[in-house]
Amino acid sequence: MAPRGAHDPRSPGPARTMMDTTTRGPARGHGVPGSPRRSSPAKWIRTFHPEPEAPARLLCFPHAGGSAGGYHRLSAALVGRAETLVVQYPGRQDRLGEPCAGSVEELVDGVLGELVPRIGDGRPLGLFGHSMGALVAFETAHRLQRLGAAPDVLFVSARRAPSLAEPTGSRDLPLDDEELVAELRRLGGIDDELLAEPGILRFALPAMRGDCALLDRYRYRPREALECAVVGVLGEADAGVGEQHMRPWSSETRGEYHLRVLPGGHFYLHEQLPRLTALIDDALSNRL
Repeated sequence: MAPRGAHDPRSPGPARTMMDTTTRGPARGHGVPGSPRRSSPAKWIRTFHPEPEAPARLLCFPHAGGSAGGYHRLSAALVGRAETLVVQYPGRQDRLGEPCAGSVEELVDGVLGELVPRIGDGRPLGLFGHSMGALVAFETAHRLQRLGAAPDVLFVSARRAPSLAEPTGSRDLPLDDEELVAELRRLGGIDDELLAEPGILRFALPAMRGDCALLDRYRYRPREALECAVVGVLGEADAGVGEQHMRPWSSETRGEYHLRVLPGGHFYLHEQLPRLTALIDDALSNRL
């Protein structure tokens, strides 16, 4: 994988943590001129295992309906290799009293307000987004590039390339709670007992629906390609995303593109944590 900023040719937690409420405030860092103003401390970014001396940073973006707690196990697995920062979207966990974001741009604005003051110390930066999070990470990478702070690697997990039209008749916004729960069961990754618990669903479904509405409003805009490497990751048994949907991500970068297929379905990352951790470490260490 090429070093940061190079223009090399392109190369051929368990779901129960959705309700986890563990948080920790951010560390101090360096800013980038012209960046968005930082919002209140620890509103958008959680750091479960602070490592100011780690050789790299990884910023993780949850899936639709997901929360920061879902990346706690990955953060722990990367200790010693990367400091993991995790985005907390509004409308869930400790941000339950806030309305869900109305657009991907709103999420990016909030994240950059806290991320940019941390970066600029020369450590490699990776962005990892799963499903909906891949789109948010993608748009964040573009904004960082325009600020002159492009990430080194963008990991896009289990999400079709943004340039691809959604299948005819598909929609990100289910009609009612029953349909939404059925979709969550189809995707897997969330314990059935949680989906059968009304008290939990009362808090979880509004966030899921808000995120799905956000996805419905998202529109892809062709623009200058990213400079960073892009690594696609996919579960081989994913019912909604296949290799043919992931390959077009290669057109979104002037850097290298790699696609890795791991055992498992849409939420393969819960079952394949050691493999995923090794893949992330290799990419951030320029070993792919």
